[in-house]
Amino acid sequence: MASEVLLPTSPAEAVAAFGDGAGVTVLGGGTIVMPEIAYGRAALGRVLLLARSGLDQVTRSDGAVTIGAAVPVAALEGGDEPLASAAAHVGDPEIRAQATVGGNLCAGPGGEAPRGDLQAPLIALGARVRSTGAGGERVEPVEDFLAAGGGRLVLDVSYDAPDAAGYAAAWRPHAHHATILAAACARSGGQTRVAVTGAGPHGLRCPSVEQALAAGADAATAAAKVLDDVDPPDDALASAWYRKRILPTLVQRAIEEAR
Repeated sequence: MASEVLLPTSPAEAVAAFGDGAGVTVLGGGTIVMPEIAYGRAALGRVLLLARSGLDQVTRSDGAVTIGAAVPVAALEGGDEPLASAAAHVGDPEIRAQATVGGNLCAGPGGEAPRGDLQAPLIALGARVRSTGAGGERVEPVEDFLAAGGGRLVLDVSYDAPDAAGYAAAWRPHAHHATILAAACARSGGQTRVAVTGAGPHGLRCPSVEQALAAGADAATAAAKVLDDVDPPDDALASAWYRKRILPTLVQRAIEEAR
């Protein structure tokens, strides 16, 4: 059980309550933390609840979009691609209404399956994460934030709306639509960015694919380069062999949709 519950009522209070993050468990929608508590896998000290923190707004200005960490995943379904398609397949309607963008972004791999469906679309969009913690506030690309391994409080993510985007995924037929593998692509200002989820511990950018596209390769040839960028794992949803077979096809579909 938690020994202390913190309930900030503004972003500033949330930052102050989080401090350097030591001993603090952040609770957004609870779709990841609560099962851990229920199964006795989480021992909580201080719990920071974001429900009233004011971090639940989506703003648009001159093509720039900023999404607060406490915005529910369901709020993204009518927004920009490839984020909208990814959001539409997170869990089920109840999960999407409760789960938050910050929680999904920070989700590490589960015990048996990948998580963090929004990570690849955000990487493809060139999104930037504003977070706080040890060393104070900072803004960095999503891929750098994920590679650093967490331990920080996400305040919001922002990106510039793309010129075109594509998304392709393999889902396991199930009530919760567990995503086995997904590819996201976004084109803006003549640059194409590609990222995947389900092929590593978190969403991963695919520089070899992007370089092939920049050099004039067609979608199929560029997509085949994805296996130079990632080494898919085995888990309860699918084998590494299966992932390696279908990943280039998903990447190709996402690229073609973005053209």
